[in-house]
Amino acid sequence: MSGPGDFERAVEATLFAAEEPMTADALATHLGDAPPADVREALQRLAKHYDARGIRLVERAKRWHFQTAPDLAHILRREKEQVRRLSRAGTEVLAIVAYHEPVSRAEIEAIRGVQTAKGTLDVLMEAGWVRVAGRREVPGRPVIYATTPDFLAHFGLASRRDLPGIDELRASGLLDPVDDAYDALTGEDSENEDAPTSEQVDNEA
Repeated sequence: MSGPGDFERAVEATLFAAEEPMTADALATHLGDAPPADVREALQRLAKHYDARGIRLVERAKRWHFQTAPDLAHILRREKEQVRRLSRAGTEVLAIVAYHEPVSRAEIEAIRGVQTAKGTLDVLMEAGWVRVAGRREVPGRPVIYATTPDFLAHFGLASRRDLPGIDELRASGLLDPVDDAYDALTGEDSENEDAPTSEQVDNEA
């Protein structure tokens, strides 16, 4: 390659043709073991170049990919969309995983104060937002869960450090008593799909 311009074009072309987001190290390997520092500099220059264009080059969970500029997303949105609304239980579990990961099902239940239906975690994993992250090295070796890069991409977060803090949550009213806040938002009675019963097991399978 004759100069920085050609190198940036090579990085750009590789990301454009990639089937999934790539890290700077993966790009460096693909480009003939180029210095990772040079790849990161090229990525930053390309991101600045695309900043005001119809597509953006963004980093999510240390992986880079192109996406539609947020203000133009409505143009490409299909008229017929499948609405996929999380239940209150699903929203709570997703938030707990995001703020406390890696976390076990028993730990999720301890924070929520109620038992969690297995289907709730299944829905989050099917959506690609939560993954199994291994097992806790304690008696019983319970499965632990964490968020995925797709979770960060869907909510426009570069990393978990960008999750709203306590002051932001308080300002938004999300730290009000759970039942009052939920009823105020939805106008509906609280769900009790996860309320514990005598028939539910106490421990995670």
